[in-house]
Amino acid sequence: MTALAQTDVGTRDKVLDAAEVLFARRGFSGVGMREVAEAAGIGKSSLFHHFKTKVELYAAVVGRLLDLIDLRLTRSLARGGTPLDRLDRWIDELLDLLAEHPSAARLLLRSIFEDDDLTGASPEERAVERVIERIFAAASNLLREGMESGVFRMASIPHTIQSLVGLTVYHFASGEFGEELVGQSLFAPVQVRKRKEEIKALLHHGLVARGSETR
Repeated sequence: MTALAQTDVGTRDKVLDAAEVLFARRGFSGVGMREVAEAAGIGKSSLFHHFKTKVELYAAVVGRLLDLIDLRLTRSLARGGTPLDRLDRWIDELLDLLAEHPSAARLLLRSIFEDDDLTGASPEERAVERVIERIFAAASNLLREGMESGVFRMASIPHTIQSLVGLTVYHFASGEFGEELVGQSLFAPVQVRKRKEEIKALLHHGLVARGSETR
């Protein structure tokens, strides 16, 4: 890679990093391109060199995060084990990732549930939607396998996924409210470990079928 190309990649990463923080705080409609350029320390013309529209930029920010989640969760599932083993490992992997990226949880919630100004019609948005569908499909398949094998009790898969999103993503997006409840930063290692323990305890008592913990 030439020095110019390396600089180009570095600038793009700076833009994505700055935009991720801003979009996580205020959503798509609350952030302007000039503000992103200033936060990244570049001129607006340089920003438009990398991203022609705000929609393209937003999709790139969300897509980068989702691709990372997809990669790490896929690797986690590929290690095999019982459905319960894989679910526990998936919880660990997702919470570690959210703890490593403080803006990630709030950005994820906004990308899934908010930002009505986005139509979903652009190629970039459709690419993001495909990754979301792939992640949710993997979760659905794991839950279905666990239920059909008797490891998990029979339950509504869509509602269970909704619960998992609340247990994992919402926690790290709750900000001061969550920190007041736990009495410490949500991203402190001790609190991340505690969150893993609490989620697994809830799932093992509420989702796992009786007598199936060793299957």
